[in-house]
Amino acid sequence: MTAVLEGRELCLARGSKQLFSGLSFGLAGGHALVLRGANGVGKTSLLRVLAGLTEADAGEVWVGAKRTQALSSSARSAILYFGHANALKDEFTAAENLADQLALDANPASAEQQADALTVVGLMERRHVITRRLSQGQKRRIGLARLHLSRGALHKPVWLLDEPTNALDSDGSALFVHIVEAHLAEGGVAVIATHLPMALTGKVDELHMRGLV
Repeated sequence: MTAVLEGRELCLARGSKQLFSGLSFGLAGGHALVLRGANGVGKTSLLRVLAGLTEADAGEVWVGAKRTQALSSSARSAILYFGHANALKDEFTAAENLADQLALDANPASAEQQADALTVVGLMERRHVITRRLSQGQKRRIGLARLHLSRGALHKPVWLLDEPTNALDSDGSALFVHIVEAHLAEGGVAVIATHLPMALTGKVDELHMRGLV
């Protein structure tokens, strides 16, 4: 099967520390890769390289049949990066933050679709609450609403998710798994960095990043 996302001989160092070297992988539609390893081994750095936010010291990132460059428009159009920080505006409401993130993603979801997504993630009754008054888990659910509206190969086919279940309770974590599995079922791919158990089923591989140098 043709790979949707490929890393080819990727290398990155931080000062005198080599985070990874000669790292290669490929993900076809419907597949996920879970990154494991202790803090500081390079999980977030690898996600940032794949997202085009950090330039690798060597190697290439390919999305579909096209090599992507750091900060390129092709990377932004195909890749959704979900960082470990919520990246929300405290004085916006939950609904306003969702709309803002979708605008940055160039996601054309309608107001009705956004309301549906907030209902799915359990925030409809809190949609007009200023975000700084929400719990950490509720803030994370705004990101889940963004994911819900970005599923499948026709929207953002490549998802790069950094500790996505942080601050979520068991119901929120189960909802996250459901959203990711729907994305994979619609032909998308996902690379997920996490230190928590991940109950994904189907075409899922794990990459343990210790000892990659």
